[in-house]
Amino acid sequence: MDVKYLEIIKAPVITEKSQDRATLGQYVFKVDARANKTEIKNAIERIFKVNVKEIRTLNVKPKKRRVGRYSGYTNRTKKAIVTLKDGQTIDLG
Repeated sequence: MDVKYLEIIKAPVITEKSQDRATLGQYVFKVDARANKTEIKNAIERIFKVNVKEIRTLNVKPKKRRVGRYSGYTNRTKKAIVTLKDGQTIDLG
């Protein structure tokens, strides 16, 4: 496995909503904010040995956070919703 692909896919998103999508063959991942759909597709296919049918991406805006008198923003992130071809699954744990 190439290290470059592991840098593109940061982590799976494990929420109730993403688990409901998994029953439809859709999986949600946090990805590098600079990655495009082609790079994400190649990374998913190489890491998990599956065939990707479709990818949707969304940019998550930073949220304002405050700790005491200091305020700032969280980091911006990107999420990818990956749809696999019929009959394929990814075991996320």
